[in-house]
Amino acid sequence: MATIRFESISKRFPGVLALDGVSLTIQSGTCHALMGENGAGKSTLGKILAGVYRADHGSVFLDDREIRPSNPLEARGYGIAMVHQELAFCPNLSVSENLCLGSLPTNRGWLNKSLMRRTAQTMLEEIDAKIDPDAFMGALTTAQEQLAQIAAALGTGAKVIVMDEPTSSLSTLESEHLFALLAKLKKRGITVIYVSHRMEEIFHLCDTISMLRDGCHIATEPISETNRSRVVQQMVGRNVEVVKPNHLQRPLGAELIRVENLSSPGKFQGINFVLHAGEVLGLAGLVGAGRSEVAQAIFGLDAGATGRIIVRGHEIELGSIQASLAAGIGLLPEDRKRQGLVLNLNRRENTSLASLEKWSSRGWMRNREEQRMASQYEDRLQVKAPTTDVAVAGLSGGNQQKIALAKWLACECSILIIDEPTRGVDVGAKAEMHRLIDELACQGTAVLLISSELPEVMGLSRRILVLRDGKIAGETTANATQQEELMLLMAGVATPSMQHSLTPDLT
Repeated sequence: MATIRFESISKRFPGVLALDGVSLTIQSGTCHALMGENGAGKSTLGKILAGVYRADHGSVFLDDREIRPSNPLEARGYGIAMVHQELAFCPNLSVSENLCLGSLPTNRGWLNKSLMRRTAQTMLEEIDAKIDPDAFMGALTTAQEQLAQIAAALGTGAKVIVMDEPTSSLSTLESEHLFALLAKLKKRGITVIYVSHRMEEIFHLCDTISMLRDGCHIATEPISETNRSRVVQQMVGRNVEVVKPNHLQRPLGAELIRVENLSSPGKFQGINFVLHAGEVLGLAGLVGAGRSEVAQAIFGLDAGATGRIIVRGHEIELGSIQASLAAGIGLLPEDRKRQGLVLNLNRRENTSLASLEKWSSRGWMRNREEQRMASQYEDRLQVKAPTTDVAVAGLSGGNQQKIALAKWLACECSILIIDEPTRGVDVGAKAEMHRLIDELACQGTAVLLISSELPEVMGLSRRILVLRDGKIAGETTANATQQEELMLLMAGVATPSMQHSLTPDLT
C-alpha cells in the first residue's frame, strides 16, 4: 500500500505563495496526474513529498502515517523517489557514480567499482536506456539525463515515484518506452504521481487528475469523467483556442540562410538546407540524432564544425558566436538553465542579455528603457512572478523558458533557432508560444524549430527535415505525411508513401 494524503499544504517562497492550503488524496497503485499552469504549484507539491522542500503548514500522510521527510534521502527511506524536470545529478561524476550515489557498494571500506558499474548497467537496462555507465553525466544530452533520472528513481525500489515532466526532452518513440514501463509499475502496485503539461499523455496514462491553479487545489476527478476542454478550463480559467498558423498561407520571402555540407566529427555530417524569410523549418529525430548539435554548430558553438553557412549571400565564420550574432542568428537552447539563462540575475537582466548595446550608452545601462522592454515581453509571454527584479532561479521551469525566449525576442534576430520551445510549458503558455512563433514567421523571421513533440513540429512547420544518426534521412512538407510515417522514418523504416513524399535538398 502507498496511499498519499496531503492536508492543508502551504508553501511560500520570497514574494510568491506557491501552495495555499492544498488538500488531496492519491490512491495506492494508481497513476495520478497533477496539472496546472506554470507556477501553479505542481512541482512544489511533488518536491515536498520527495523531501526537497518542507511545507510551511499542513501535513503529508503515507498510508495514514504522517511523514515529514527533511531531505530526499529520508524520503527514499519511506519508499519515495522523484524524477526531476531539471538536472538533479553531479555533472562531474560518471553515470554509474550518480546512479549509485545514495548507496555506493563497498568492499571492506573500499568502493567496489565493478559492482557499482554492474548495478548502474542493470538500472539502465530496466528502462532500455542506451547510455554508457562510464560516461560523465555532464556529457549527456538533456534527454539522456532524464532517462538516467528515471533509472535512478526505479533503481531505489521506490513504492511512490513523482515524475516531473519526464518526457519533456524525449522523442515520441522514447516516450512510448516510458509509457510501457509505467504500465508495468502500476501492475506492481507502485503509485505514480505524474506531473505533465502534455494532455495526450495524461489521458493515455493516468487514472485520476488533480488540477492546481495559483497554488490552490481546483478539482480532483477520474480521467473517465472529464475531457480535455474541461481540463484546460480548470487549468487556466479560460478557453484556449487552437489556431492554424497564418504564416503557412503566406508566400516565402528571400533566402536568408543556406547551410552546405555542415559536418562535425562524431556528431553529424553532410547537413544541407536553405531557410527563407517567413519560413518555419522543422527538425525532427530521435534522441542522439544530432538535432541540437546542428543547431549549436550554426550558432557558432562547435569549434570543430566544417562546411559553409551563408547568410544573405555572405559566408560567415564557423565556430564564432560573434559572427552568428552579427549575422542576425539567435539560439534558444534546449537546456535553459545551463545555456539559456544566468540564474542569479533577475528577469530584466536576463531579458536584455543578448541585446545590451540597445539599452546602454557609453557602458552605462539605460535602466528605464531596459525595464520597459523587459516588462513588454514578459507581459506578452504572461510571465508569472512578483516583480522584474526577482532572480530567475526562483521562477518555475515554464516561466524560466519564457524569459529565455524573451531574450531573443528583444534581440530581434532575423534567423532564430528554437530548440524545444515548449519544454515544461503549460497548455496556455504553449498556445502563446506557438502564436509567437507564427507571429515571428509572419514578420519575416526565418525559424529553425527543433521539438520532440511531433504534433508541434507538424503543426508549425512548412517543411520538416528528419535526422537519423547525424544525417538527413529525409525531407517532407508537413501536410504531405502523417505522424506515424515520420516516426518510422526517424527510426529508419520509411513507408512507400513516405519515400514518395521525400524531396531532394532545396537549391
